[in-house]
Amino acid sequence: MRGPTPRLGPVVPAHVATTRHLCAAYPMVSEAGLGHAGVVVGRDVLGGSFAYDPFALYGDGVITNPNMIVLGQIGRGKSAFVKSYLWRQAVFGRSAWVIDPKGEYGPLAAAWGSTPLTLRPGGPIRLNPLDTGPASGDDDGAALRRTSLCVSLAVSCLGRDLLPRERAAVDAALAAVGPPGGGEQRGSVPHPTPRATRQSTCRPAPTLPQVVDALLDPTAEAAATLRTTRTALVEDGRDVALELRRLVHGDLRGMFDGPTTPGIDLAGPLVVLDLSAVYHSPALGILMACAAAWLQSAVTAARRNRILLVVDEAWAILGDLGVARWLQSSWKLSRAFGVANMAVLHRLSDLASVGAAGSEQVGLAQGLLSDSETRVIYAQPHGEVARSADLLGLTSTEAALVTQLHRGTALWKVGRRSFLVQHHLSSHERWLVDTDGAMSPTGPLPGDVG
Repeated sequence: MRGPTPRLGPVVPAHVATTRHLCAAYPMVSEAGLGHAGVVVGRDVLGGSFAYDPFALYGDGVITNPNMIVLGQIGRGKSAFVKSYLWRQAVFGRSAWVIDPKGEYGPLAAAWGSTPLTLRPGGPIRLNPLDTGPASGDDDGAALRRTSLCVSLAVSCLGRDLLPRERAAVDAALAAVGPPGGGEQRGSVPHPTPRATRQSTCRPAPTLPQVVDALLDPTAEAAATLRTTRTALVEDGRDVALELRRLVHGDLRGMFDGPTTPGIDLAGPLVVLDLSAVYHSPALGILMACAAAWLQSAVTAARRNRILLVVDEAWAILGDLGVARWLQSSWKLSRAFGVANMAVLHRLSDLASVGAAGSEQVGLAQGLLSDSETRVIYAQPHGEVARSADLLGLTSTEAALVTQLHRGTALWKVGRRSFLVQHHLSSHERWLVDTDGAMSPTGPLPGDVG
């Protein structure tokens, strides 16, 4: 015979609490989140919604820089997150500037009412990467940025570091052809100084063809400055000039070899530089560096801050020593310019395989990570995580977790804190991130999706 059924006592009703109180009651399984400032990305898997604003977090001292690295395999939701994140920033009046090597941001630009700036050899649009915006009193800083870019491009083209005499020849060429500081930006960004004053105080920024000509045909004054002869100075800068000449007269001409095309609209909420025409070029990293340099100068010229600058397919820059150095140095200027940089990569190994173990390339990748306190990591294969977990500072638990994440879910590492975030798309956003359908001429229109 069965005994009497034991009494379990009264049933306790479910407890309802806010996420703030829940994390106090269950601190091991619930996170307080990052607050409500910024756009809502989606749902924190451990409870509550997840919002993120790099500028607010920097102001609150949660992070020491606003930069972000986004990693994700194809089909795991990386692109959907980046595009919807930029789209939602428009609600807060933020602007986005995108380097688009594959031509995937056209629908997003169309939704904002803008047209991508399509760059191709011999095309109608030229951007001058040596533009540094209007003179702002920081003449030495502008000159240093120009020199840094030219040296980085030369190192990339030559495949080696510059010799001291080559570096001196570059300095002399830039001093001979350009103003000491910022030239006049040639886009349509308004300048607060009256036009008459601008014409009398600003000279146009130097161009790469002028730098090449100055290297191949230096002046006697430039040679005298370096205590050498003109003939010797020609030889010192000849190899650099011949390599940079490819951007001027070679197969890459017609994109960065002249003054910036007049009439380019930089005032909208989204500026997209479409480099898809040269996506398969071995010089893609060099071209992306030129595009990034021009965008940074445009930000300065626009006198705007709190701008998101997206470098998609950033592996093309990290794998090239010269331009990787330049990218890291520009990353460090994010706080000064009021820019939150976002580097988008596919694989964790993109960070570790840019060079041999212990090489400068790997050191630069580590430096870029150090200057990007927000890391958004979508699912990665086991082999990728094993090689690169240390670079990202993943714990053993996080490294194992990254291999099991479902589509749309990412591990967010923000400063010293970690979150599992499931990205949510509204029905009105899906057409913006549909890489297959939206990029087709017959793809869905905004009104086609409820």
